[in-house]
Amino acid sequence: MRRFPFRPHQVVVLLGVLVALGTIASGVAPRITEWHEDSPVHREVFVNVPDAVYWAFYATAPVMLFMVAWLTSLRFRNYERGAPDDRRTTRANLHRRLRDFRAGVWMQTLLRDPAAGLMHSFLYFGFVFLFIATVLLEIDHQLPESLKFLHGRTYQAYAMGADLAGVLFLIGIVWAIVRRYVQRPYRIRIKTKPEDALILGTFLVLGVTGFLAEAFRIAVEDRPAYEEWSFVGYPLSSLVDGWSATSVELAHRWTWAVHVAAFFAFLVILPTTKLRHMITSPMNMYLRDRERPKGAMKPMPNLMETELESFGAVAIEDFTWKQLFDTDACTVCGRCTSVCPAQNTGKPLDPREIVLKVGEVMNATGSPRTSPPVGVVPEITVEANSVFERISPEEIWACTSCKACDEICPVNIEILDKILDMRRYLALMESNFPTELGNTYRSMENSGNVYGLNQGDRGDWAASLEGVEIVEPGGAFDHEYLYFVGCAGSFDDRNKKTSRALAKLMQRAGLDFAILGPSELCNGDQARRSGNEYIFQMLAMQNIETFDGMGVRKIVTQCPHCFNVLKNDYPQLGGNYEVIHHSQLLDELVASGRLSLAGASLEERVTYHDSCYLGRHNDVYLAPRRVVGSLAGVDLVEMPRNGTRGMCCGAGGARMWMEENVGKKVNTERSQEAIATGASRIAVACPFCYVMFDDGVKGERKDEDVKVQDIAEILWEAIENEDKRSAPVGGTFTPGI
Repeated sequence: MRRFPFRPHQVVVLLGVLVALGTIASGVAPRITEWHEDSPVHREVFVNVPDAVYWAFYATAPVMLFMVAWLTSLRFRNYERGAPDDRRTTRANLHRRLRDFRAGVWMQTLLRDPAAGLMHSFLYFGFVFLFIATVLLEIDHQLPESLKFLHGRTYQAYAMGADLAGVLFLIGIVWAIVRRYVQRPYRIRIKTKPEDALILGTFLVLGVTGFLAEAFRIAVEDRPAYEEWSFVGYPLSSLVDGWSATSVELAHRWTWAVHVAAFFAFLVILPTTKLRHMITSPMNMYLRDRERPKGAMKPMPNLMETELESFGAVAIEDFTWKQLFDTDACTVCGRCTSVCPAQNTGKPLDPREIVLKVGEVMNATGSPRTSPPVGVVPEITVEANSVFERISPEEIWACTSCKACDEICPVNIEILDKILDMRRYLALMESNFPTELGNTYRSMENSGNVYGLNQGDRGDWAASLEGVEIVEPGGAFDHEYLYFVGCAGSFDDRNKKTSRALAKLMQRAGLDFAILGPSELCNGDQARRSGNEYIFQMLAMQNIETFDGMGVRKIVTQCPHCFNVLKNDYPQLGGNYEVIHHSQLLDELVASGRLSLAGASLEERVTYHDSCYLGRHNDVYLAPRRVVGSLAGVDLVEMPRNGTRGMCCGAGGARMWMEENVGKKVNTERSQEAIATGASRIAVACPFCYVMFDDGVKGERKDEDVKVQDIAEILWEAIENEDKRSAPVGGTFTPGI
């Protein structure tokens, strides 16, 4: 890239110049060559258009097209302000990039919402086909007689296809108008701006005048029979029967002129309004693939050695160019808003606003200033190059880092990355974080765990079990698996039951494992997701030193947060291990027969809650369901929000350690949803989810009717009950063996 002589915005301007020159040439060349179509079945270009108007069109069109390039280049100058982000296309990622691009272009992501997706499909594909039809007509216009192709049956098929595209386009436009101004869904209604009416009105005029101009043109040509294939324009042309030739000609010229004017208006609003997402959204989807795993945060240099003076993101230059480009790819659809647990429970965070506000600051502080992603009221001003001019810390700290916004975004905007980068600035540069987090940071830094308890007690949960070995660092690790228990599994009484159940299940399956006990430190996830990279690196490097010194290769976790950070974040610091979550391990053991469930049953209705860090961050959805569903008699029911659209329990992003003082508690909302399924058990696969649901069920006074358990507990309970039932009368029952 350093050898490339032009910057991106200069390339855009150069392309604009080339397109403008090409447009001028396309107007001059036919008048010089005078190549005409000899076939009786064809369409005459610029029929009934006076020479003066013809030359006015070819004088204006290049200027308008260059203006589009110039306005677009100004936006590219804004993206260039961002920090580097390697999104190069390589042989390794080309297939994935093309797949993502195809998913966007073919509306696959938009069709997750069938109604909105179908409406956009009609509008988008109709417009694209009409654009292609116009380009084909112009190409045919330039070719010599022997090479012209729009004649005979080809022309008739072309005319029918263009009319079909026009019908779909108009259906899409009318549908969009009804949806925005009649049905008015909340997420659309709250962001409807005057520019929406301008965009939809321009498109409506384009579609209507296109058909009217076609009808008048056919009438001017005395309605030749071959134009019957224009199944919209031809019938419309019959409506002017009885008009004088002069009236028909004038009507055609005026509708053609309005149609061209609407097209020029489209060119103006394309780079200056949110309509730009027609171009930027597919480009953003093409750029989706990255080297960093889905669940990993953006890496930072070693804070003990770096010479950087500022960390995180506050100024536009602190974001990457891709994060800035994101803001112009936003369709302002509000899907992220609709699934955000903070927004849905009355918190100040709205993911869509985060994207738009970063874009507002970017465009207001650019040189020259450019239009914001979507229109704002005049009272909103930006005085400095700081995102906190528009975004409050309360919005940033309300995030649970559940990634629901990223997952549902139809154009793959990376919203969570922006929030976490801003948290880094608040935590590291301003120490501006909730008071409760200060206590958590001190506990992690001084005690090595989030609870601030004695590290010597880390292995006490296993005291009642036989055969669970606690290894000391320094020697060789001669076991197959290291069981990384985590802070909650070691210290929280509720989650100690999960630790014991999982240990018994692994013993029963014959797995060779050991634990570190007092030598295990917090994985650092809660520090990193709350912006304190310093504490994360401190803990992570100590853990990596311990693992590498012992030769650990395989790690089992019961906590999705441990699973995610060990699997996706630790490699950034040199810690590369095979990490498996206990739901995956149990699923594998049951499927292979190493863990027999013969006779084990549970005659209850169970609903499973997807942990965000297991599901959306790592795409593990089926394994925990298969584990619970493998028990005979289980009636496994889903909550309305499940899988990729599952709702967060409220504990992620270090929210576990912060008080909820605004709105409804997230865990209350989710617990009510689980209780409403009629399930007698709520199955979880995360220690934080365990605590949040247990508190939520108790808060609803349903703890006598609904039991919260980890999937390992449910599995062990069923096996243990079967062992008791099948034990000989008077015999000895020894659990765990």
